[in-house]
Amino acid sequence: MSETIVLLDMTTPERADRLRALLPPGFVLTHGTARGDEHMKEIIAEADYAISGQVGVSREVLAAGRKLKLLHKWGVGYDNIDVAAAKELGIRVARTTGSNAVPVAEFALGLMLSSLRFIAYGHEELRQGRWATGRLPGDTYMLSGKTVGIVGFGAIGKNVAKLLKGFGCKILYSKRTPLSAAEEAELGVSHASLAQILAEADVVSLHCPLTPETTNLIDSAALKAMKKTAVLVNAARGGVVNEADLVTALRAREIAGAAMDVYSVEPLPPDSELLTLDNIVVTPHLAAMAADNFAPTVKRMFANMVHVSRGEPVPERDIVV
Repeated sequence: MSETIVLLDMTTPERADRLRALLPPGFVLTHGTARGDEHMKEIIAEADYAISGQVGVSREVLAAGRKLKLLHKWGVGYDNIDVAAAKELGIRVARTTGSNAVPVAEFALGLMLSSLRFIAYGHEELRQGRWATGRLPGDTYMLSGKTVGIVGFGAIGKNVAKLLKGFGCKILYSKRTPLSAAEEAELGVSHASLAQILAEADVVSLHCPLTPETTNLIDSAALKAMKKTAVLVNAARGGVVNEADLVTALRAREIAGAAMDVYSVEPLPPDSELLTLDNIVVTPHLAAMAADNFAPTVKRMFANMVHVSRGEPVPERDIVV
């Protein structure tokens, strides 16, 4: 008898076929075709396993999964999953720890370059038939030789640091428990407080989880503490940045620019004031998406489901609850 995996996110038939091609024997896959909790409650009802990509999973959705054994995050951050409810309901939660570290790190580097050099702005201006060389929204800056502050130094932050070494950057990082001196020397990084990073960095790159402690971490006061020539990059979670304060700071040129891949509300509403600014790069939560990282990550998720199916524990690195 087959077991059912449901992808709660909407997806294309082509992507669903790619997922099905990787299914272990004895499993079938269904997926979302509409947005919202009511639809998710319908499709999770008969599922043995569920996958959450970018959609949030509430207590109500989890409670509707009467056969659900495991909810698997496709990625790392599980701040939009009601983990406490899952534990109460006896539903295990897992993630693919570190699986997206390199794709996200590369994307963050791309956001830095685009923001510093107005690459996205120039692209859009030329698409509109305008040659914008002499009228960019601000000065452009090289990344080479700059000071970069990395806020949050897990797998993604460390990979950002590795990529930046080739640019000759001075790299500061903030982390609750600093690395050893040997690890810092190997990566070419120095531990710093958030206040020091804000004051000294030419690029502030966010890679911390969204927690009560980090919610609105970058607010009006933090933005005012940054250099006027600095840029902010957020490939972490939207709620880490107070978006209203960021809009105000960018309009007033309190900082030179920003690049955002994540938002407090996703999809980003079309009337968001972030979309009215000329000194910001905005992308629709793309950082973890890389075709050549698809199969390894999916196989790892499916392998964790096979463990549960056999009555085996999920590997320690991937278990949440």
